[in-house]
Amino acid sequence: MKRSFWKRMALLLTGALLLTACEASLSADRADFPERQITYMIPFEAGGQSDVEARRQHPLLEKELGQPVVITYKPGGGGSVGWTELVRQQADGYYLAGINVPHIILQPLANPDTGYQTEQIQPVVLFQRTPIGLAVPKESEIKSIEDLVQKAKKNPGKLTVAGSGTYSGHHLAFRQLEKFAGIRMKYVPFTGATTQVQAFLGGNTDVILANSSDLVKYKEQLQILAIGSDQRTELFPDAPTFKEAGYEMSPVIDRGVGVPAGTPAPVVRRLEEVFLRIARNDKIKEQMIKDGFEPLEMGAAETEKYIQRKTVELTPVIEEMK
Repeated sequence: MKRSFWKRMALLLTGALLLTACEASLSADRADFPERQITYMIPFEAGGQSDVEARRQHPLLEKELGQPVVITYKPGGGGSVGWTELVRQQADGYYLAGINVPHIILQPLANPDTGYQTEQIQPVVLFQRTPIGLAVPKESEIKSIEDLVQKAKKNPGKLTVAGSGTYSGHHLAFRQLEKFAGIRMKYVPFTGATTQVQAFLGGNTDVILANSSDLVKYKEQLQILAIGSDQRTELFPDAPTFKEAGYEMSPVIDRGVGVPAGTPAPVVRRLEEVFLRIARNDKIKEQMIKDGFEPLEMGAAETEKYIQRKTVELTPVIEEMK
């Protein structure tokens, strides 16, 4: 009896030791991450805000990670095509993608068949924010947001507004403005900021809801009517915030990086550490601000909580948008 007992104990101890050894080996493997090339996918067109930041990060990422980082593009559906591709990848940290809030919340809420769900994306960091601004061509007869509202009321459904994507930050800002101002206009979605701005500057729409970085780039050609920041920005000192103009909205787009849900925690922590170190780089922050971006430094846990809060906030809003 005693012999049988000690035999069972020996087997259990051996099993525990083997399990511990396997876990230690697995942990060591993850501690060595990465050991090969990483793909950094941008779910928008080349030349847009997500691409600009990925290119800025690129040399520092390769230096920090010690492996090649290849930037690829999969535009379409306001980012949904790329995020659908992301969640189908192996959850090992070797395939990551730029993520945008509120896009990754709004799209699955609006359409369960979008191809991905918000919870299928594990956020790593949010490193950047761009307030959304409302603008018209410099030569437009519209000189203020009040002028725009009055014209829209006299011509319901006639004014066209360029935005990037459907059920995106721009689309949300458009619907909020319609609701708060009591007006009706026509939203024209484009596949990304690059084509959106080009079409607007080419005279294809009357108005644009654009990212602050694009407003900075083309400010000599634009009259900025309102900006989505919490307070007036030095970049556009004459442009009021939407709230200052009387509309309870502060439209912004937050950008960061995500991986497929289920990616091992040590791998997520390694990527988080590297991206946050880059985000805290003074030179990077200075360049962002100069280009019209607002630097962020939100890690994985903080970003997850932020996305959960925004999901609760936006769930009733999406019902109104449908």
